[in-house]
Amino acid sequence: MIRWAGLALVAVAGTAAAQSAYFDARSAGQVGERFDGYLGYTLVQPSPQARTQTEAINIRRRALYSDLAQRRGVSPQEVGITAGCTLLARVAVGESYMLADGQWRRRAAGQAVPVPDYCTGG
Repeated sequence: MIRWAGLALVAVAGTAAAQSAYFDARSAGQVGERFDGYLGYTLVQPSPQARTQTEAINIRRRALYSDLAQRRGVSPQEVGITAGCTLLARVAVGESYMLADGQWRRRAAGQAVPVPDYCTGG
């Protein structure tokens, strides 16, 4: 019983450490939102823990997009790009993001939220 409890605590601690590494990497601009609804890595590579957490988030997003796409009769890419509009609108000052041109940018103080024209219908 104690052995299983210990394993559970290690698993939780590992998850918390990985989550912290992810948020640290995101704040440092090493991980950012992409236009396609997924997270990506900028030129400065994050720690292995941050990469693991980022990949886990992308796997969950891929599953969600696939499920929504199947229910709505559209492609997962369409769902991802639509989700990307919402996720890009949440990019905080100092965080990195990539638009459809493939260039990484960092949102500066006073800069408007990066929302592509196709997100607003314009």
